[in-house]
Amino acid sequence: MAQYAPQELAARLKDGLLSFPVTSFDAQLGIDEENYRRHLAWQASFDVAGLFAAGGTGEGFSLTPEESARVVRMAVEEAGARVPVLASAGGSTRQAIQNAQDAEAAGAEGLLLLPPYLTECDQAGLLEHVSAVCSATSIGVIVYNRANAIYSADTVARLAERHPNFIGFKDALGDIEHLTKVYAKNGDRLFYLGGLPTAETFALPLLQLGMSTYSSAMYNFVPEFALEFYRDVRNQDRAAVTEKLNRFVLPYLEIRDRAKGYGVSIVKGGLKVIGRDAGSVRPPLQDLTERDLQDLSALIDAAGVRPAFAALPQGV
Repeated sequence: MAQYAPQELAARLKDGLLSFPVTSFDAQLGIDEENYRRHLAWQASFDVAGLFAAGGTGEGFSLTPEESARVVRMAVEEAGARVPVLASAGGSTRQAIQNAQDAEAAGAEGLLLLPPYLTECDQAGLLEHVSAVCSATSIGVIVYNRANAIYSADTVARLAERHPNFIGFKDALGDIEHLTKVYAKNGDRLFYLGGLPTAETFALPLLQLGMSTYSSAMYNFVPEFALEFYRDVRNQDRAAVTEKLNRFVLPYLEIRDRAKGYGVSIVKGGLKVIGRDAGSVRPPLQDLTERDLQDLSALIDAAGVRPAFAALPQGV
């Protein structure tokens, strides 16, 4: 059973850094439970506000519904006593409902609702899709504004009116006019989080649009740096943010942009070079090349962001 009521969860999440743990795979690309639990324990040992299991960085799109439920349950068992664990739901409406119900049964505190698979959607369809998922669970639901699921300010407001457990709006577009309309229409009824790739790049300007937090993929392998960056953003310390962008984030983006899909692959690459290997990514993603791994390792050292005790993969 969830420890937080939906609005309590929103209050907890809005003022802290969020992250999506990678899902550990073995040599056959099956779930590596021991390694995954070890990674979760490490991630939960820092002052992070919430962990989203089986999400984008966790390659949730490659998991079967059964695997997704298993990953979420392990995350709750390993980290749930220390930090709120949320799950993800996607695919068809029926599959998303199944994901949501499995997540609630596993003890997840909330849910990130991904765009419906493939098909184009209008506002009426999106409204009913999200409504069906919200009605099927009592845990908090956050919508992900991206791809074929672009929610108008009015649709968001109607969802908020219909469903007390609809608590959050995550954005992966960065459309300033759209975000302004959503926030102006809905205000503090929801919490707002940034979801653009490598969210640190956009975090400071989006703070002014009401996005008090974001999901950090790099937290997976440089947690201390990611938390320091978030504190600088919340303090609106532009000089400190700019220094960290130049020292690590922007050079990191240059490696990330060498191949499509590297947004996830580079996170697993980062874990590999710090000594906490979580295995390969599943197709259709591809692992970093040896050159990319070497460049990433060199950057981590040059930037001085290698985490303490990183090379001790057998323990937290």
